[in-house]
Amino acid sequence: MSKLSYGPVLFNWSPETWRDAHFRIADEAPIDSVQLGEIVCSKRAPFLAPHLPAVIERLQAAGKEVILASPALVTTERERQAVRELIESADLPIEANDIGALPHLAGRPHMVGPLVNVYNEQALAWMAKRGATRVTLPAEIAGPAIATIAAAAQALSVEVEVQVFGRLPLAISARCYHARALGLHKDGCQFVCGQDADGMEVTTLDGEAFLAVNGTQTLSQSYHALLPELGALTGAGVTRFRLWPHACDMVAVARLFRDVLDGHAEPGPALETLRGLLGGAELANGYYHGKQGVAFAAE
Repeated sequence: MSKLSYGPVLFNWSPETWRDAHFRIADEAPIDSVQLGEIVCSKRAPFLAPHLPAVIERLQAAGKEVILASPALVTTERERQAVRELIESADLPIEANDIGALPHLAGRPHMVGPLVNVYNEQALAWMAKRGATRVTLPAEIAGPAIATIAAAAQALSVEVEVQVFGRLPLAISARCYHARALGLHKDGCQFVCGQDADGMEVTTLDGEAFLAVNGTQTLSQSYHALLPELGALTGAGVTRFRLWPHACDMVAVARLFRDVLDGHAEPGPALETLRGLLGGAELANGYYHGKQGVAFAAE
């Protein structure tokens, strides 16, 4: 059976908002696994820590698989030590989102997140040999390449996960553009990224929507949406489908994807419902179809 995954929250939501969003996912959403952890900015992590045990308990009580996600860009010794401690002390599965986490996970079962580049069968085999049991592919991979990697994964007994909803993580930097855009430095950022629940939209000089910024992270401006492609992905051997959390009704989003996966809803009407849930925001699926990522190509 195809399974839905709820990725780590990329944005700087208030601790209470973050907690309550996960409580609702636990109680109401047809989600199979949930990744938890601050993967964008280590400065945010202490705010979530007090709520983490209660969120884990609630999710597990609801039958969800809970996975701890490691940071995406580790640049300081303090951050490296935090990754080591996370891996050494965790009694839950770990998802690596930085290549530096992999040596600490070698020889034990673990997941590989979408921010570690796995673009071909050779990279997948290397990950599997070191203990990876599930790999989430980068969003830029087109459908035929996904199918090739998924076929190789089946032979290696590795699950393949594909990102199917949300603003896509495109890049991450040691510098914080979000702070600089508001006249602040990274060390004194005042956590201004918390003002933008789904990222700060960036426009071109001509005023056209271009990208979104989330602290040190660059995201797509449009929302990746692979509802019509779920059947082809399932047929290719993809078993997991990742939803990135946003400030919309994520329970309703999860139900849409679950209904299409189960054949209880048609992709076309589901897409229109999804647009409504996002307030008419632009959708995109270009990468899957070998086009510009921002494009939306009909099946």
